[in-house]
Amino acid sequence: MIPHSFLQDLLSRIDVVEVVGRYVQLKKGGANFMGLCPFHNEKSPSFSVSPTKQFYHCFGCGAHGTAINFLMEHAGLTFPEAVEELAQSVGLTVPQEPRAGGDARDAGQWKQAIGLVDRMKAASDYYKQTLKTSPNAIAYLKKRGLSGEVARDFALGYAPDGWQNLEAAFDDYQADALVEAGLVLVSEKTDAQSGAARRYDRFRDRIMFPIRNVRGQVIGFGGRVLDGGEPKYLNSPETPLFNKGSELYGLFEARLAIREKGFVLVVEGYMDVVALAQLGFPNAVATLGTACTPIHVQKLMRQTDTVVFSFDGDKAGRRAARRALDACLPHAADNRTIRFLFLPPEHDPDSYVRAFGTDAFGHQVEEALPLSQFLLNEIVADKPLDQPEGRAKALFEAKPLLAALPPNAFRTQVVHMLADRLGVPFGEVAALCGIDGAVQRAVRDAPEKAARRRVTGNEERALRNLVMYPGCAAVLGDEEGAALRYAARRELFDEVLTHIRALGAHADFRLLSEVLRNTANAPVYEEIFREILTYDENVRDLVLAPDTDGSVERYQDQTRVAGEELQAALAKLHYDALRERCDRLSRQSKLTSEETTEYADLLRQTADLRRRLAPVAARE
Repeated sequence: MIPHSFLQDLLSRIDVVEVVGRYVQLKKGGANFMGLCPFHNEKSPSFSVSPTKQFYHCFGCGAHGTAINFLMEHAGLTFPEAVEELAQSVGLTVPQEPRAGGDARDAGQWKQAIGLVDRMKAASDYYKQTLKTSPNAIAYLKKRGLSGEVARDFALGYAPDGWQNLEAAFDDYQADALVEAGLVLVSEKTDAQSGAARRYDRFRDRIMFPIRNVRGQVIGFGGRVLDGGEPKYLNSPETPLFNKGSELYGLFEARLAIREKGFVLVVEGYMDVVALAQLGFPNAVATLGTACTPIHVQKLMRQTDTVVFSFDGDKAGRRAARRALDACLPHAADNRTIRFLFLPPEHDPDSYVRAFGTDAFGHQVEEALPLSQFLLNEIVADKPLDQPEGRAKALFEAKPLLAALPPNAFRTQVVHMLADRLGVPFGEVAALCGIDGAVQRAVRDAPEKAARRRVTGNEERALRNLVMYPGCAAVLGDEEGAALRYAARRELFDEVLTHIRALGAHADFRLLSEVLRNTANAPVYEEIFREILTYDENVRDLVLAPDTDGSVERYQDQTRVAGEELQAALAKLHYDALRERCDRLSRQSKLTSEETTEYADLLRQTADLRRRLAPVAARE
């Protein structure tokens, strides 16, 4: 776990304008910098980067965040990866706090992985140089129709035949790190002279495909034989750097094309990815010789809301598609599109494009089968639906698949489709599949859009001040705590205050926003973030952190004012709640003695609150 104090120090040292400026062309526009949004297509700049707030905000699509969030969204990095990249840029080392109940080995494994990066880069550079002087390897790539440009873009290389060629790349060929990186194998046989175990290169006489993470670091290799031989493809083993079940070949190279084209194309092999990039589909990626996993899908969904899987039409392709379907089900949100493309058995994407052209393949992509239809086909396949046995078997197989879907509108639509296909009432299908209550609750318990998206009136004002200036929470006493009892969304205040206390002296808007955007109530906070960021258009001297431009006194003054406004907002919330109770009692024809006492006490409290609120009302 990365300490909050380190995050605060990191955010105070980096400049969001400089970080964003590496990827977006920015021009000064008033107090901020403006550019074309990298998260959606636009012709006029609506993407604003504030040097005083150290935040970016797009007025077109609503994208916003700190430098950490920008790297996560634009480069597809995880939170620790984004923090590590920013820390390296300012010469900091990321410390690690032990997780509660976690494994103390995590930090050591992480440091070990970082230490292997240089080894992998050196090996990749060696393979690239070797390719340039290997006529057989060059001839093979040309036969497959690959150009020198695409080979360069994907850093293709060649591992020559022989047992210890990597000795030319590493002075310390006997180092354990080369074994840990998966570059060298240790034989059971020993050297006759030294008595040490013999070593040899893992990859020999193969075209080398470097596998890069989203930061562009080489973390593994895929090697393809030139002629005959088994296995046709050989991958790096599992290492502290590399895990096949979570990495995708070509994702680093495809990131910008994915955003530009609006979807990612998932294919089955390295060669498909490289060939498609050359043939007009640079937004293709591939799993690494393993089935598609939920982690793969999650990583893809960080890049785009539309995923198209392309599989060969043979039995193996169908099996791979089914595994991909299973991996996708938990991620089938209402705002996402997942489709499945099946090519004729005799073709893979590379051969299909070369045989029929780019437009024909593009048409195949557009006509790919939606997830809902593929799911339904799998449920009813090879079952006699005109017989009770067939329908019962379909419902039996549907149950775990439907249960894997989130309880959203999409799942409800799939249940309707299945009910129509089987000729069975919707409620019966839902009940038999064990999701009847979940479907109904998802619709019944979903809060109104306005309640989900924003909090109104005094609550909104109070929440906004707490998020903008966490330090103003210090003004809250017993009276304000009592007022929070009347908040319609009290759980939001409790959550924000809990995180402010956890952050302690390090709490400011930048750090608190990073924490809140990872909570279950993130949609509400996102709306508050947008409102705060639009202040820049009207309040030019707003300071959201004391160290962004040296305005410590101004930040403290604005925190003090925010605290006063917070107290006033909560007092007004308290006053409104008391007045509502007074009105209810006054409308009763007869009051009990207890109610009479309560009514008198309420009148006294409201009169006191009204006097306190009068100066605030006058200022407003």
